[in-house]
Amino acid sequence: MSTNSVDSKYYTKSVHAGMKPDVLSGAVTPPIYQTSTYIQQSPGVHKGWDYSRAGNPTRDALEAGLAEIEGAKYGLSFSSGLAAEQAIMQVLLLPGDEVLVCDDVYGGTGRLFRNYFEKFGIKFHFIDMSDPAEVSSKVTSKTKVIWVETPTNPTLKIIDIEKMAEVAKKSQATLVVDNTFASPVFQRPLELGADVVVHSTTKYIGGHSDVIGGAAITNNQDLYTLIKRSQFEAGSVPSPMECFLLHRSLKTLAVRMNQHHQNSVAVADFLSSSPKVKKVYFPGLDSHPNFDVATRQMSGFSGMVSFDIDGNYDDVLKFLSRLEVFVLAESLGGVESLVNHPEKMTHASVPEPLRKQLGIGSTMLRLSCGIEATDDLVMDLKQALN
Repeated sequence: MSTNSVDSKYYTKSVHAGMKPDVLSGAVTPPIYQTSTYIQQSPGVHKGWDYSRAGNPTRDALEAGLAEIEGAKYGLSFSSGLAAEQAIMQVLLLPGDEVLVCDDVYGGTGRLFRNYFEKFGIKFHFIDMSDPAEVSSKVTSKTKVIWVETPTNPTLKIIDIEKMAEVAKKSQATLVVDNTFASPVFQRPLELGADVVVHSTTKYIGGHSDVIGGAAITNNQDLYTLIKRSQFEAGSVPSPMECFLLHRSLKTLAVRMNQHHQNSVAVADFLSSSPKVKKVYFPGLDSHPNFDVATRQMSGFSGMVSFDIDGNYDDVLKFLSRLEVFVLAESLGGVESLVNHPEKMTHASVPEPLRKQLGIGSTMLRLSCGIEATDDLVMDLKQALN
């Protein structure tokens, strides 16, 4: 078991990312500019904002913080993670283009690609990206985007971002990496060669299960300009209040991620030793097939652990009914610990043959380890399994 942890510089960076005292009042915390429109001195002459769909000072502060925490030049925020994904794909693809997607992608992402973009003549190939050579063999002249999610959801595969960047560069495709599970604290895909990083900020960045949001982050000015234009024209923007909450959450991101990580390491270690558990999926385990890649490109393993109960679906239901700390719910990344049944919840929209191929069956559960006391989480799982 590896015990990687938070780089200490992120404790300071998280607190100060995008934070500038308000010029008007001197307020240390940027205020909530709850306004839709702004006064103009004359037509087209204003202080930098004219309409809040186009821009808002509270959103600007959040976007600056998102860019800084990812080590990027440009950050854009959206009303949800899927809104960010849709904006990225809208500006990168045309009918006839093809996309390579990791097979174990978030169910909502796969649903968006299959149900929305495919009807416009765009083809998606869902493939195992654990082997870079396999990915390279699938590239054609029509491949325009390589879509990576690492760690994957829910089997926590680790995809080598540097290798995917080499494949993308060689084929002149755009590499998009969903960094939601790792967070910028534990993984910086842009430093490894990604072109765009996407987040569901609902999850670890928000961290409190009280806001929906998304982000697209890049160092490429041309990509930034295109995605920002889509953000404005399609209007998938977060409200000032959501921006304020997300920006406030950035301040504690490193502290929270450290506890998520410590808890997941302990939980994975316990589950691996339990006779009631058939298999554990966690990149921090020496037994994980991509352990070497995980320890190289991640500085910590976040708070996600998946496992298969050694039994049947009735045993799963009994286990869930006995949990006292873990809560059965959709989503992840909050301060409270959650448990999810992917087959019937987050990944119900994934075609059944693909679910079976990935091993997402009736006995699999996905844990989002919160920031509670480590011993309490382990004891809760122990008593429920017994």
